[in-house]
Amino acid sequence: MRFIMKTMTCKQLGGACDMEFHAETFEEMASLSQQHGKEMFREQDAAHLEAMQSMSELMNDPEAMQKWMDKKRAQFEAIPHS
Repeated sequence: MRFIMKTMTCKQLGGACDMEFHAETFEEMASLSQQHGKEMFREQDAAHLEAMQSMSELMNDPEAMQKWMDKKRAQFEAIPHS
């Protein structure tokens, strides 16, 4: 059975670098991005901390956060399978 993977970068997911994540579903992609964000937080990476601050502000507005998530999900769905 061949798995269908899609690729997105940290920047595409609201982060600060070009690290690529490969996942079958948007939920998996989001989880990989969160894990990377936690690692960058532990390392106190300045660019990622700035991106996290922006995300934190977005999370204070549930409607805006939902729109952002819907947009990212649509971007994921539009990516051709690799």
